[in-house]
Amino acid sequence: MAKGSSKPASGSNGAALAFEATFWASADKLGGNLDAAGYKHVVLGLLFLKYISDALAERRDALQPKLLTGEIRVKGAERVASGVT
Repeated sequence: MAKGSSKPASGSNGAALAFEATFWASADKLGGNLDAAGYKHVVLGLLFLKYISDALAERRDALQPKLLTGEIRVKGAERVASGVT
């Protein structure tokens, strides 16, 4: 359902419409008088965080098997494991 639209989206039920209405009301309340240029900064920041999160998950998944087999070691891991920082 688009913002400001009173027609339900095709194939949606009443529960989904209630959620969407609550979502848009919350977004309007949090956004206040923010114009489109202000939303740009929020959206770009969120896109950057999503990119970094995905890149980290991909790198972690690639390194995890090597860490488990001992093929690579984490520098200082022994000190951290013993409680010495």
